[in-house]
Amino acid sequence: MSTTTTNTAPIKYAQRKDSLYLTIALSDVKDEKIVLTDTQLKFTGTSDDKPYEVDIEFFKAVDADGSTYKVLPRSVQMHILKKDKEEDEFWPRLLKDKALEKNQVKIDWDRYVDEDEEDEGFDMSNLEGGMGMGGGMPGMGGMGGMDMEALMKQMGSMGGGAGGGMGDFDGMGDFEGGGDDDDNDDGDDGDLDDLPDLEEAN
Repeated sequence: MSTTTTNTAPIKYAQRKDSLYLTIALSDVKDEKIVLTDTQLKFTGTSDDKPYEVDIEFFKAVDADGSTYKVLPRSVQMHILKKDKEEDEFWPRLLKDKALEKNQVKIDWDRYVDEDEEDEGFDMSNLEGGMGMGGGMPGMGGMGGMDMEALMKQMGSMGGGAGGGMGDFDGMGDFEGGGDDDDNDDGDDGDLDDLPDLEEAN
């Protein structure tokens, strides 16, 4: 019981020309201690009542003062700025020690981009609680007519645009005041009692 083995925490990372996004893949981290210098990152903490640590030396210098981190329920995430922002290229690896990198570090494929495809910085929504990639309009990916109907229904309830000839919209009930000048006499909704007077006036 007295001998406690400290485990090496798994790391994954992605990079842009000016920064690194590093994730320590441990859930429910407690008692964390993080020390970032311009050359090293040291981390200790517990996850699932087991002690973990990270002690790495970066491939090149980083800007410790401008970097941030956040302890999230499923990981510790860090946005680490590179020191030399004028250097217009990706690092070939994260760590100075090539052998250590093979054993301890993985690529974060969710945030990975090729160097020649880089358009913008990292999506920081995990750190800010914003909307990520999967938070767009649901169903816009080939589910067929069902989702287009739902989309048109949303657009119609925002004030029209669904013109005549859209037979699929009979009995939807959301169009109060929009698109009622069609000759749709088969919708006995009760709200349309005044329409015959309008037709007689024509």
